[in-house]
Amino acid sequence: MKLTELITEKELKEMALNEYKRRIVFYRLIDEKMKKKYGMSFEEFDKKNIVKEKGFSWDVEKDAMEWEHALESLRTLTEKLRKIEKIDD
Repeated sequence: MKLTELITEKELKEMALNEYKRRIVFYRLIDEKMKKKYGMSFEEFDKKNIVKEKGFSWDVEKDAMEWEHALESLRTLTEKLRKIEKIDD
């Protein structure tokens, strides 16, 4: 038996949409947490080279990687979400 025999395309589409929306919320929360922690956007953080300014501490480098990953994931997921929403049921 195949998964597509148990679940309709419409149900699969809804599951994908809901999962991407959940992930988008998660990554937005990371972005907001970091903006609050550093008092600036990631672009400012990167431009001011805060990692170097803070002596390349592991905490700041870890934050930079997590923040950058969250923003890249937001871009990717938002694009995928738009494409899936355009698919006719």
